[in-house]
Amino acid sequence: MTAQHPEPSPRPVPSGELRASHDDREAAVEQLRDAAAEGRIDLDELDSRLEQALTSKTYGELAILTADLPKSPSSAAENLPPLVLKGGMYGASRGPGRWEVPGHVIAHAGVGGVSLDFTRVECRVAEVVVEAYGETSGVTIAIPDGWATDTTGMDPGFGGLKDKTTPDRLPGTPLIRLTGSCGMAGVVIRHPNKRERRKLEGNASRD
Repeated sequence: MTAQHPEPSPRPVPSGELRASHDDREAAVEQLRDAAAEGRIDLDELDSRLEQALTSKTYGELAILTADLPKSPSSAAENLPPLVLKGGMYGASRGPGRWEVPGHVIAHAGVGGVSLDFTRVECRVAEVVVEAYGETSGVTIAIPDGWATDTTGMDPGFGGLKDKTTPDRLPGTPLIRLTGSCGMAGVVIRHPNKRERRKLEGNASRD
């Protein structure tokens, strides 16, 4: 009787050969954009590396593109506690202006309403979950051009959801994932209006 030899076990896949996800590619894109903003790489090199990052299939291919750069501080932003805004009687807002965005924002409109303005923020996370509750006076959210939103987790309630954003998402920009309930007054998410655009352009010229 012929002795049976055990079949060889599958070869472990080296970590560099593991398939990269969309989030992995976006994290690399964010790190490259930060490096360009800090003057570590020039714009031509940024364009070249961004193109390679967006078409990379493995961790190893992404690692080559960022091996000579400091690690992105996004992990610190991901560990920030949730930002909680409560409209109460008189309303609450965050922005306009520069503020560091955590991975989770909770907005309770109450009677006074809540306004969230992301147009000049420091956002170092690939995705921001905005848990919005329209309640009596509603929640209004402004995001920059080039950012996109996912509203599939939102309960329209009685007030309904008004999504005035475009689906065109620029590489390296975060996704705003809306959850919660629109309540009686509803939730609005939009890009800047004309007045806000003029103000943004004025601020940019002074920066």
